[in-house]
Amino acid sequence: MSTTQEHRTGRIPGWLTGFGAQVIAGLVIGLILGFIARAQGADLPEDDQSWLGTLLDEVGSTYVTLLKLMIPPLIIAAVITSVANLRKVANAARLAISTLIWFAITAFFSVLVGIGVGLVMKPGEGTSVDASSAAEPSSSGSWLGFLESIVPDNILGLAASANSDGDIGLSFNVLQLLVISIVLGVAAVKAGKSAEPFLAVTESLLTVVQKVLWWIIRLAPIGTGALIGHAVSDYGWDALGSLGKFVLAIYIGLAIVMLVIYPAVLAFNGLPVIGFFRRVWPVTSLGFITRSSMGVMPVTQRVTERSMGVPTEYASFAVPLGATTKMDGCAAVYPAIAALFVAQFYGIDLGFTDYLLIIFVSVIGSAATAGTTGATVMLTLTLSTLGLPLAGVGLLLAIEPIIDMGRTAVNVTGQSLAATVVAKRAGIWDREIWDAAQEGGFESAAGEDSHRAHIDQEPVGASEENAVTDRADSSVRS
Repeated sequence: MSTTQEHRTGRIPGWLTGFGAQVIAGLVIGLILGFIARAQGADLPEDDQSWLGTLLDEVGSTYVTLLKLMIPPLIIAAVITSVANLRKVANAARLAISTLIWFAITAFFSVLVGIGVGLVMKPGEGTSVDASSAAEPSSSGSWLGFLESIVPDNILGLAASANSDGDIGLSFNVLQLLVISIVLGVAAVKAGKSAEPFLAVTESLLTVVQKVLWWIIRLAPIGTGALIGHAVSDYGWDALGSLGKFVLAIYIGLAIVMLVIYPAVLAFNGLPVIGFFRRVWPVTSLGFITRSSMGVMPVTQRVTERSMGVPTEYASFAVPLGATTKMDGCAAVYPAIAALFVAQFYGIDLGFTDYLLIIFVSVIGSAATAGTTGATVMLTLTLSTLGLPLAGVGLLLAIEPIIDMGRTAVNVTGQSLAATVVAKRAGIWDREIWDAAQEGGFESAAGEDSHRAHIDQEPVGASEENAVTDRADSSVRS
């Protein structure tokens, strides 16, 4: 329907009522409520917050908890089902290798950006940050982190720990869940006919999980509004102070990765740049406000499958793996600039070999510390490898929440980008799903009436045009 016809019939254009518009409205309302809550808490003691601030905090954290709640069943059901379907593909191993290679390529260019920004802006020189705030972190990164985290402690990949108040908290390791699910999927394939009921149950479970997940995603406007409101009211933007130059350097580095490196990768692989960023917007925005790659992972996987056109069988492997190892913000840009900051603050000159070590740690270290990878873990790994004082980590803790928002947004965007690029290069990218998302937006592409895309037997590296054309004729859409 044209704009004129919509005006005559009194109908509101779809883009004004769609999911994306609702999320933006939630962000705007959240900003307003955040400023109100901050004003209410201005006269309260430092550790207290207003009733509105408390409400925003509770609603936002509850939404993130709901998203994380769906991660274990989503990984288990999706990966087992996908492994069963991948038995039809002769080049599944090459898909996994290609994924790791593109993880490394984007990490390489991201760390180069971080080093460049750190050398030009010199955030550690002339800073007025108090040296007394220097303190070593309670834990640090280890090159053996991968081996320590890949072996499951139990069949569910769960870990328990006692909180300071005496309560027992449970957590899960995504990498361990991924390993467990792959093993179960391979075992089911090897078992043959006797495992068909098991595979039928997991496929049915996946359908139910995706339905519940979509209900949770539909709450995103409320969740995003509460999260951004809490950020404004509680994080304390005035904490920037003496570290303002460092924060600016981080965000400039992240912006270059997002607006230069990623578009270059997309263009090189023949993917529409604007189209990609339109589709990935729910992932990027939710990553920014939740500050949790794990929390956003279910949304990342859904968008990657149903808006980007990446087959479920591949996305269910690439996205969880990316959520633990693919972090261009936390594991490339941030540790590079932070390492330069610490060196400049303590007056330590870095040589060419040191810069090569920063690159090596950023490209390989995120995989070596998979399962425990985080900004602080990667920074401690980088500092210890360079021989820089770990106490420098304490200098940056005051602005951690502020820069973590931008880092996470880049992380989750890169995770979706890598999966899409590999699918396109392997000839398994579904152009029909991509086009459907263009016509109807995220809500249409991720809607409940979509059908599942399956990987066909086209060899990796075959002609992309032929593969996509064949797929448009024969694949079952998700």
